[in-house]
Amino acid sequence: MLNDYLADLPLIAILRGVRPAEIIDVGDALFAAGFRVIEIPLNSPEPLASIEKLSAHLGNRALVGAGTVLQPEQVGQVCDAGGRIIVSPNAKPSVIEATVRAGLASAPGVATPTEGFAALDAGAHALKLFPAEAIGPKIVKAWRAVVPADVPLMPVGGISPDNMGEFVAAGATGFGLGSALYKAGMGADTVVENARAFADAWSQLNR
Repeated sequence: MLNDYLADLPLIAILRGVRPAEIIDVGDALFAAGFRVIEIPLNSPEPLASIEKLSAHLGNRALVGAGTVLQPEQVGQVCDAGGRIIVSPNAKPSVIEATVRAGLASAPGVATPTEGFAALDAGAHALKLFPAEAIGPKIVKAWRAVVPADVPLMPVGGISPDNMGEFVAAGATGFGLGSALYKAGMGADTVVENARAFADAWSQLNR
């Protein structure tokens, strides 16, 4: 499921701080720029309401879900709100297993190969390499040599249109994009400009 939504543009939008009143406008701006995976962190204002609104609005056209999911019981809450992807800053097996049981996509955060393979054993569908600033392209290259080729490696943290190329050359599959794409209170016009900058950078890398 996750790979299908990442096929054309493997970039995950992280909307930390977004509010339910603005989620449709922001989501439409991202969708117009080609984004098909949108994460609403649970430490945002009324995150489940935003997930419910956007997932109902976009339907199967996009994969909408939650980030900063730390406990297995939160997986059910996200699922009930219509979310279909669970992203975490860590690799907690009980969260991953609950996600898989619910039929949702799992993208836990990992920083070492030991964490990464444990997450895959628990059923993870993609690995969020976090924080990317600390991991760097050299370590991504080492990961790519041992992680199965069909497992997405998605660096998150400090990614910009200018530094995507070095991570892709090292073997990154795509990226999670936070404050360089969206900050709390940012208008839809700015979001679409930022989103298009990332989408254009990805397109340039894959000509």
